[in-house]
Amino acid sequence: MQAAILPLASGWSWIQDGFQLFKRQPMAMFFWSLMTGFLITVSYLIPLFGQMALIASTPLLTFITLSACRNIAAGRPMLLSMWLEPLRDMETRKRLLGLGFAYLACCLAAGFLATLPFMDGLMAAMDADGELNEQALMAAMRGPFITFGLLYVVVSGLFWHAPALIGWHRIKMSQALFFSMVACWRNKWPFLVYGCSWAAIFFGVQMVGTFFTGMGMSPGAVQIMLTPVNIIIAAVLYCSFYPAYVSVFGEHYAAQR
Repeated sequence: MQAAILPLASGWSWIQDGFQLFKRQPMAMFFWSLMTGFLITVSYLIPLFGQMALIASTPLLTFITLSACRNIAAGRPMLLSMWLEPLRDMETRKRLLGLGFAYLACCLAAGFLATLPFMDGLMAAMDADGELNEQALMAAMRGPFITFGLLYVVVSGLFWHAPALIGWHRIKMSQALFFSMVACWRNKWPFLVYGCSWAAIFFGVQMVGTFFTGMGMSPGAVQIMLTPVNIIIAAVLYCSFYPAYVSVFGEHYAAQR
């Protein structure tokens, strides 16, 4: 599969195209954004294992999102019964679940590799009585966080397009990971613009909340006000995955199944 090399501005175009997809069926994508937010919340109610299950299910959720966006782009209304249609095929489920476990393993390995060089500093944050010095711990965690962030960029490149490549084209996991990494590397500058643009958008929303809090509005009221905004922004984010895939691999690849 040949990945196109796109111009820098494509990163912002993916967001614009995602917004256009969202506008076609806003309630459908609002519903999906709400559901994913609910799953994230539930995962945090089960410490560690909940987050691990969520990470392992990420390729499944991504493939559902891409398939829904493909239906919306084709002008088909997203009915409630259509959301799980992409996972009805047992072979597809097995492949995506295997991809999910591989993703979980890579994330755990990245976390281990990011933490190991800084173990002395982390242990030093604990005093002789076994109590944590929060200020020292925050300082010691800076290195692992930065290292993990850099490693996660590589992990994201490997898995970014893999759910669509496996779910729609039934290629081997190793090939899907390779094609995804090559596609992301060829379009590293558009993806940099894409990531920075989303960071700016989420930061802007955060600043709006800080502004209203500074004006005297209670944090609870600000959270209530911004919750639907955050859900919509997340929905547009999910919608932007599809244009990114189509522009890199071509629309005919997304329409094969």
